[in-house]
Amino acid sequence: MRRWSHLAPATGRVLDVACGYGRHMAWFAARGYRVTGVDRDLQALAQAGQFGRALHADIENSPWPLMTDGVPQTFEVVVVTNYLWRPLLPVIRQSVAPGGLLLYETFAVGNETVGKPARPDFLLRHGELLDACAGMTMVAYEDGFIAAPDRFVQRIAALAPTPIDPLRGAPRRYPLSLESAV
Repeated sequence: MRRWSHLAPATGRVLDVACGYGRHMAWFAARGYRVTGVDRDLQALAQAGQFGRALHADIENSPWPLMTDGVPQTFEVVVVTNYLWRPLLPVIRQSVAPGGLLLYETFAVGNETVGKPARPDFLLRHGELLDACAGMTMVAYEDGFIAAPDRFVQRIAALAPTPIDPLRGAPRRYPLSLESAV
């Protein structure tokens, strides 16, 4: 997540989906972002709440808690790690504000050979994150194996489209490393 966080707008709101104890909330809050985390684990949320707004919700069996007039609220950054609930993918995508950043990493097919999760329901199929982010600018995408601990993952850093400024004309540049961003 940190590797691509330089692509985030300089200020704004961050949503951490299935935030757990708030590791990513803490990181973004320390950089001045207003953070919101959503999780169903009350114990984890008690800790996550020290970094920002912590919402208790069962996002798999209840309506999405961040709706306004039937439309998902938007955030300049949406972070999802180690979580997959396919019916929620469109809502996650719609929660990224125009020009905002989606950072998503979770387990992928192949993980069943090295550990848990092993059920296909919890493993992304090859290219599934690319499909879920269609229409966004894909700055980075990885689908492969990581050792120590052994796991198969997919990762994506994608930016939601923005209206083109006719006065500016040139497309926005997305640095591929933090070093080139400064």
